[in-house]
Amino acid sequence: MSEIIFDAAVSLNGYLADENHGLQWLFDVPGAQEPDPDLLPKNVGVHVEGANTYKWLIDNEQLMENPHKWQEYYPGVTTYVFTSRDLPIPDGADVRLVNGPVAKFLPEIRGTAGLKNIWVLGGGELLGQFLDAGAIDILALTIAPVALARGTELLPRNIGSERLELVQAHKAGPFARLVYRVHDSW
Repeated sequence: MSEIIFDAAVSLNGYLADENHGLQWLFDVPGAQEPDPDLLPKNVGVHVEGANTYKWLIDNEQLMENPHKWQEYYPGVTTYVFTSRDLPIPDGADVRLVNGPVAKFLPEIRGTAGLKNIWVLGGGELLGQFLDAGAIDILALTIAPVALARGTELLPRNIGSERLELVQAHKAGPFARLVYRVHDSW
């Protein structure tokens, strides 16, 4: 059975992106340009992103000018982008722009993934909606040795420790890796 995995890098003080929705701070960490492939979720059939994460990726990787890169990065993966904006889609990319609450689109996302995993990439409000719907199985965080003064919070919600079971903690190059199983209730 597939799982829904939130897996993202965060700053030491819990930000997913800087105040301009940028991620350059992450890629400035030595070793971040070539992440350990063992850190990435396996058997992924669907990515779910917020508009800012998607827009940063499109702009930073120049995917509109180089649409072939999309297939190199995400072969056979459908991407759902939660947005109220009309965003560009690279030629040949299976990107679905959706507007509304996560709970409304969850059956479609699960159906598209089939037996493959769903990787929620960000942002914090999107993670919050998945948690509100009881639809996150794994919360995996790669903590970067960087502190940001402002930015996009990891999770603008309260989540009690009774819902999180630590299943893994280790060093990954200059990063700390924490993986939790998420429970609706115990």
